[in-house]
Amino acid sequence: MSQRAVADARRVVVKVGSALVTNDGRGLDQQAIETLAAQIAALQHSGREVILVSSGAVAEGVLRLGWEKRPERICEVQAAAAVGQMGLAQAYEAHFAQHGVKTAQILLTHADLSNRERYLNARDTLRTLLALGVVPIINENDTVVTDEIKVGDNDTLGALVTNLVEADVLVILTDQRGMYSADPRRDPNARFIALATAGDPALEQMAGGAASSLSRGGMITKVLAAKRAARSGASTVVASGREKDVLVRLAAGEPLGTQFNAVHAPLHARQMWLADQLRSQGSLLLDAGAAHALLDRKTSLLPVGVRAVIGEFMRGDVVTCLGPDGEELARGLVNYSSAEMRSIAGRHTEELDAILGYSAQPEAVHRDNLVMLVKNERVRV
Repeated sequence: MSQRAVADARRVVVKVGSALVTNDGRGLDQQAIETLAAQIAALQHSGREVILVSSGAVAEGVLRLGWEKRPERICEVQAAAAVGQMGLAQAYEAHFAQHGVKTAQILLTHADLSNRERYLNARDTLRTLLALGVVPIINENDTVVTDEIKVGDNDTLGALVTNLVEADVLVILTDQRGMYSADPRRDPNARFIALATAGDPALEQMAGGAASSLSRGGMITKVLAAKRAARSGASTVVASGREKDVLVRLAAGEPLGTQFNAVHAPLHARQMWLADQLRSQGSLLLDAGAAHALLDRKTSLLPVGVRAVIGEFMRGDVVTCLGPDGEELARGLVNYSSAEMRSIAGRHTEELDAILGYSAQPEAVHRDNLVMLVKNERVRV
């Protein structure tokens, strides 16, 4: 397969990190932003819809406030984000306007993507902006977000937005050429990877694994973002944002960077939303029979197949379904609270009314509210 994901795309999400739009943390790089705006305008003028996910607000805020370095206190980081977001929005608006392109600022939190109604509202707003020829510029709302509700990094946010608007491709612009089989700064034998399959477990090992020192940003977040974007059928390209006219050349079909190809058909929109829940409220540990039924027979999850209930949750919350070995198999909207699930776990359907004292639903999680997530590439919905 050739590296034509961007060339063949009609809807593109571009994610750009702080390193590319700030002067090494000293504030916004106006020339870099102008170059980026010119390229995105060229893509839009060629008939493509483009959404930009951009970092840089905190760095600009630190400069505007006259601070010597990025603060450590969360309230000061949030203050810097609030001040800097003004500069970031102004810079993008000014530079895009030179190319006759209107922009819109969208600040998101995890709560906007985890609540079904807010998720749909955000999707409708973004689609309307695209239909109007506007380039939405998205960032996480660092001013109000906390550790408990944050998306965490803009690679992940880019993938979530890709799924939200059902984009064809996610382009992650970084300060590296793309992905290598190992860190090229440490391993002279590291080979460059031009094409890969999104979700291939080997890629996570090459990028350092989720628990390694490389997992705080870096290539691992890009590999995981590509895996997440692939759930909606989108491929991902990781390329150097310092490569001259990188977006225009990608759109022309030039092979640049690393392309992570999506191999599965897009998930249904509701299932995609469930799959993108970053934090489930609890977990259900299943027995082997229930795990088999979910994987191979595509059934609902019944209480009789639940061995244990982990965490506290309410009816309608998103829960994780774990196989007997603890592997995450699925996520879904649970029909019972954690207290109720503990009382009916392992019990047959005909026993539920007597245990709960009311007419109960037979399913712990109905199949219509369930999405399968398995690591062995057998994604079945």
